[in-house]
Amino acid sequence: MKPPIVTGQCAQVLTLIRQHQPLLSFVLTADHAIPEAAARVHDLRCMGWNIITRIVPSVKFRGRIRRNAALYSLGVPEWPYPGFVTGKEGGGNVE
Repeated sequence: MKPPIVTGQCAQVLTLIRQHQPLLSFVLTADHAIPEAAARVHDLRCMGWNIITRIVPSVKFRGRIRRNAALYSLGVPEWPYPGFVTGKEGGGNVE
């Protein structure tokens, strides 16, 4: 199986995570003008990408302390198979 084709902001988010992981959510929104970064990460997960989110209690960004920030990185393998992240392999329900 091959990973799905990713376009638009999802492609931009995936590329940035690959290049800078772990990548702070504020970098996506403030430095790269992606206002709904968490939604794009969700979209990528729905495509089967193995994106790991780690919430840090506080982080310094642009000279200020920010609370509950997300750090995004790619797991190994990056794209295991459809349904890996959601637990719905092959589109069926897993119980």
